[in-house]
Amino acid sequence: MATTTRDDRTAAVTTPAPADATPGALAPAEQQGRMTHQQILSALSGMLLAMFVAFLSSTVVSNALPTIITELRGTQGQYTWVVTATLLASTASTPIWGKLADLYSKKLLIQVSIVVFVVGSMLAGLAQSVETLIAWRVLQGLGLGGIQALVQIAMAAMISPRERGRYSGLIGAVMAAATVGGPLVGGLLVDTSWLGWRWCFYVGVPFAVVALVLLQRTLHLPVTRRAVRIDYLGAAFLAAGVSALLIWVTLAGDTFAWASAETALFVGGGLLAVAAFVVTELRAAEPVVPLRLFRDRTTTLAVLASIAIGVAMFGSSVFLGQYLQISRGYSPTAAGLLTLPMVGGLLLSSTVSGILITRSGRWKGYLVAGSLLVVLGFALLGTVDHETDMVLLSAFLFVLGVGIGMTMQNLVLAVQNTVAARDLGAASSAVAFFRSLGGTIGVAVLGAVLDSRVGELVAQGLAGVPGAGGAGLADLAEAPPAVRALIAAAYGDATGRVFAVSAVVAAIAVVAVVLIREVALRTESGDERLRAESH
Repeated sequence: MATTTRDDRTAAVTTPAPADATPGALAPAEQQGRMTHQQILSALSGMLLAMFVAFLSSTVVSNALPTIITELRGTQGQYTWVVTATLLASTASTPIWGKLADLYSKKLLIQVSIVVFVVGSMLAGLAQSVETLIAWRVLQGLGLGGIQALVQIAMAAMISPRERGRYSGLIGAVMAAATVGGPLVGGLLVDTSWLGWRWCFYVGVPFAVVALVLLQRTLHLPVTRRAVRIDYLGAAFLAAGVSALLIWVTLAGDTFAWASAETALFVGGGLLAVAAFVVTELRAAEPVVPLRLFRDRTTTLAVLASIAIGVAMFGSSVFLGQYLQISRGYSPTAAGLLTLPMVGGLLLSSTVSGILITRSGRWKGYLVAGSLLVVLGFALLGTVDHETDMVLLSAFLFVLGVGIGMTMQNLVLAVQNTVAARDLGAASSAVAFFRSLGGTIGVAVLGAVLDSRVGELVAQGLAGVPGAGGAGLADLAEAPPAVRALIAAAYGDATGRVFAVSAVVAAIAVVAVVLIREVALRTESGDERLRAESH
């Protein structure tokens, strides 16, 4: 079976070497560092702006969601799916965009993904119901997956592996700016009467248009092609299996009973699709997720830990904004400011741990400490209710942020340091892929936990009240003051359970990290390792 040994990110920029080429002459001219520093910065400008738009879109909506769902009279399940739909579409489409980069112009594909994202954003801003909003968020996610994958691929084509680290700080700065600025911008937009929540979807559009213009003027990459087989069937089975199981978790216990024909249909169909995905990947010439990578112990354990960290990253950000606004009564802007301790802890620990790891060459201690802090942070947050002191909450969030910062990127580092040079891209993308998948699953599962607990607490509070039926997020805007207070308290108390469940899930990351075998960091670049392995 003709299986390509290089990942999308490297294969997309390699051309067959001539017969008399030496092992060190594998990369084409554009990957030999012949662009000047000024040319690289110029070409990066459009790509970094596109990446800023992608990350901003993920964070700017978080503080606006309670207002959006309340205004559109949505349910807690729909609240979850507004987030999950984008994550799922992005996760499932990322490998496909990567394969397309081997066939067509990377520059054109980045521009196409930006256009798809812009169209999805504009239509989402025009949505008049939660159902249509979710549909357009799927389209937005398809574009988002392309931007995230293709920017990395274009950078690999443009910058040699030896030089790439020098520009990685720019990506970190963009991620930090979007992470910190997104919730604040979203809050300000929602709190500004003449703008409103719809501008949370429009705000990225001007940046995206500018990114398109910059890319057209500054990014010049040769179109290098190789024969590839895109595993559409594997991607379809993966998306179908995960979607079926997520829909079941979201709807079971509400729309239909846990023990019902619908449950059997969703669970059975989902498991069959996952099994078909595994069989397809074992037979595919170029699988979406190369299963051979999981023969390596470090990769397998890092993926397991990444799934748990994905739950931590996405789950905490999604439900934290809801807690602060619905239960505690803060404005979207104030809710954004109150999340800064977590973001600050994340940026501080990721920066400091990175410097210390570079100096010592040792990384496992930081991973173990970070994963333990994630568990501790969630355990502390598991104690919150609708009356928790905000200073305490800020301290809990800081602990969680420090833990996530010490684990998130260092898991990728551990894998990159262990696998063969030819598998660097595939293994790195596998960790990122499963972290995103973990976030998708986590948001859906934790949303179902929250919805169930809120329903229980509201039912208990309304027990004995003549003529009182059920009440939930959809009824918040028009409910009497006493019922609104009950719903707010229910959300505050139920959020503690969500974080407690997250602590249990995060404990899986601790076990996985402890079992990873530490290997001292290599001093050779990926290109040097590849030449050594080819002898």
